[in-house]
Amino acid sequence: MEACIFCAIVAGHADSSRVFEDEHVLAFMDIRPMTRGHLLVIPKPHASNLAELDPGLAGPIFAAAQRLAAAVRASPLRPDGVNFFLADGAAAGQEVFHVHLHVLPRFRGDGLGLRGSFSWPHRMSLDAQAAQIRSGLQA
Repeated sequence: MEACIFCAIVAGHADSSRVFEDEHVLAFMDIRPMTRGHLLVIPKPHASNLAELDPGLAGPIFAAAQRLAAAVRASPLRPDGVNFFLADGAAAGQEVFHVHLHVLPRFRGDGLGLRGSFSWPHRMSLDAQAAQIRSGLQA
């Protein structure tokens, strides 16, 4: 494994603005925030992607993010909403290859949002895709 900045943060060898920590996860401010209060929640053990993440850590990551979203809403930042975002793989936009969940406070007019166009596939197409995904569950 190459040097991982998030592992260095967990170990205390790199600076971070920590917000929350327990035995499983660490949350800190994103150094390139998309909005005020943008946080990252990471598992303490290294996992480059979701396939490598211990399934027992998914719950603690989400629980910490849920708690932090409530804290951001109760803070003087007073966002209008909160998004969670997790990129899994370079094609999905992952830049740091240590699993991390973004907690993004949202403010009216902040310019963030999903880009692209939605489609309306036929039910047969959706059923076929569902079958393909179910086959992956057995792999």
